[in-house]
Amino acid sequence: MANIPHGIPEKTIERLSEYRRTLLASHKQGITHIFSHVLAGMHGITAVQVRRDLMLIGFSSDTKKGYDVKVLIEFIGRILDSEQPMNIAVLGMGHLGQAISKYFNGKNLKLRIVAAFDIDPEKVGSEINSIPIFHMEEFEQRVEALDISLVIVSLPSKVAPDLVVPIINAGIKGVLNFTSSPLSFPQGIVVENYDITTLLEKVAYFVKEGEEQ
Repeated sequence: MANIPHGIPEKTIERLSEYRRTLLASHKQGITHIFSHVLAGMHGITAVQVRRDLMLIGFSSDTKKGYDVKVLIEFIGRILDSEQPMNIAVLGMGHLGQAISKYFNGKNLKLRIVAAFDIDPEKVGSEINSIPIFHMEEFEQRVEALDISLVIVSLPSKVAPDLVVPIINAGIKGVLNFTSSPLSFPQGIVVENYDITTLLEKVAYFVKEGEEQ
């Protein structure tokens, strides 16, 4: 994926999201300030990297007590979050789609899963995790009616490529693809292909290498 608009690299955006989750957890524990090296240690990176990331977004209020946790959470939020909440749809409410929707809703009020789509007659017309499930035939119509901007693809890999045209036609702006079939879209649609099998094999490889040393 190309760099995110405003000149902030993709990897920095990923780390900012991770920092915010850590900061939110720290804030709930009553921690009011945190040093860059402490935040870095919690993410397995260097303090220099943390300071560089925060300098990129214009945050530099490090004091003798460290970063003000609440202020930094709010500052990162102004970078990552849109002014208006974004609505999301899940395509495929199998075990993975249900797990994603259950985990995700309530985590960030600026991003909301408002609908799911499937072709299973036992699921269509019902709700799972308080999310209404519609038939895929209604996809374009419901996207417009519900003002959906992003989709999470968790359908079987063999049918995932069939979704490209409907997603384009519906005017979707961003796609998070959890299938093992990479999806390509024209410029203007942001896509992140997240292959769980590849990531697990990568982890397993380094575990194997460590055991063999």
